[in-house]
Formats: sequence, structure tokens, C-alpha cells
Amino acid sequence: MLEKIIETILPVIISAAELIGIFVVTVSVARAFLHYLVILFGIKGKRYAVKFELANGMATGLEFKMAAEILKTVQVRSLQELAVLGAIILLRALLSFMIHVEMRNGPEEENITPLEKE
Repeated sequence: MLEKIIETILPVIISAAELIGIFVVTVSVARAFLHYLVILFGIKGKRYAVKFELANGMATGLEFKMAAEILKTVQVRSLQELAVLGAIILLRALLSFMIHVEMRNGPEEENITPLEKE
């Protein structure tokens, strides 16, 4: 009975986590692009840590996507599926690590606070 419940609910949870990750990345890209345009055209002298904002949003979105991949391990039926899933998790973890390293160097390079308000 518990297996039936998991088979029914798990795909919905996985899809929701993936959609949240996609939404977070999309909003972060749009926001960073708008702030980039503000900087590019020098509107009101505003300054933003665009690189940091984008990296932070991508890292957060990747965390949601990795959570979905980890949940998918419950549904694995064969060793080949497990190998593919493991490779995907490894690649996403590597991307997340690289983004976090980039974030550590972000605002200090530009002398801008990460979340400077308008």
C-alpha cells in the first residue's frame, strides 16, 4: 500500500520541484538582465551586483533540480537508470559547486553589496 502511494505522489512532487527550479532560474535571469540594463544605460546611477544575483539564482534553482533528481532515485528500476541518474546528479553538483565558488568572488570584485536596494 505504501509503495502504491509513493508511486502516485512522487511524480507530482518531482515535477513540482523541477518547475520551482525552472521558475527560480527564469526569474533570476530576468531580474539580473533588468539590473544589467539599468547599469548599462546608467539609469539614476544605480549599481547592482548583477553577476552575484544571477549566480545566486542559478545556484538556488540547481538545488531544487538536484532535489528532484534525488527523489527520482526512489523510482529507479535498473542499474542503467541508476548510472544515468548518478551522472546527472554529479554534473549538477559540480555546476552548483562552481557557481558557489564564483559567488564567493562576486561582490568583492565590484565593491557592491550583493543585494543593494533601490
